[in-house]
Amino acid sequence: MTAFGDFKPLCTNTPSYTWCNLFYNQLQRLNNADSLLQGVSKDAASASVGVNPVCGIPRVGHEGSLGNIADLVACLLSMLVMGGIIFVTERRKAAVGRIEIRNFFICYFLTLPLQIITTGSFLEQGSTALVVLTAVHAGLVAALFWMLLANALIATQVLEDGTMSSLMPYFIFTVAFFVVTTYISLDVGLGFTSTLGPSSDPSTLHNIPLFIFTSIWPAVAALLYFVLMTYIVVGVLKETRPLVYYALAAFLFVLSQLAWFMLGKVICEGTSKRVDGSFIATILETASVVVLFFSWRTITVEDWDEDQAYYQNYKY
Repeated sequence: MTAFGDFKPLCTNTPSYTWCNLFYNQLQRLNNADSLLQGVSKDAASASVGVNPVCGIPRVGHEGSLGNIADLVACLLSMLVMGGIIFVTERRKAAVGRIEIRNFFICYFLTLPLQIITTGSFLEQGSTALVVLTAVHAGLVAALFWMLLANALIATQVLEDGTMSSLMPYFIFTVAFFVVTTYISLDVGLGFTSTLGPSSDPSTLHNIPLFIFTSIWPAVAALLYFVLMTYIVVGVLKETRPLVYYALAAFLFVLSQLAWFMLGKVICEGTSKRVDGSFIATILETASVVVLFFSWRTITVEDWDEDQAYYQNYKY
């Protein structure tokens, strides 16, 4: 029976599931690793991302594999798009929460090259380099979703955006989420302590802290963000157009997760291990972030003259 915190179902049934890199290294350190790493996972030199996956893209150079080439292209295109979004955001000097949402976009941009490396089947499974990069990736993802939620909190204007009273907790919690999640991930992968090491039954790939920070926390933060922004847009600003953008962003985000977890194996098997659903998930996630930019733009102003008129009409 699958328990809360078990990664085995995800590492088996979801191709290119990033955090499985940590457990592969963990299993290699055990005496009975051969019995736990079977099938395409047994040979670390050619193993795909995952632990005994039903279907996975072999490492580059093995079985004619080009790695996760489709997701690589999707990530590169997403980086170009996000570069443009960051540039335009920086120019909106008077916009509420400009610094905070710009940093959110930058953090998402940084996750993309790491995704290329950690899910692209370029590095050998079990290597220290792959574990470290995967841990940093996990830390950035946890920090990213704090940044997302923080932008909603800042939009309430309880604290004035761009001031030390707003930026200090913003950056402190960003660093905290990054450091804690990265440390947990490194401990899982490299075994610094016994606290976060293998469970009594390593075959379940069980780790509750890692599961919370990489699976539960992103979902909770995203849900709270959309609830808060719905309240601000409808309850405070009395607007409906921005709500359409936020609803679309939420819809695209949910679709991206469905593509990752439900289409991955289908596409992998249908293409004979050439691509999986990760590239669709990346495209949809980036589309969701782009829509969030347009959502933010509709409820903010661009210059200081507009800012004065804005606060005459909306005081919250």
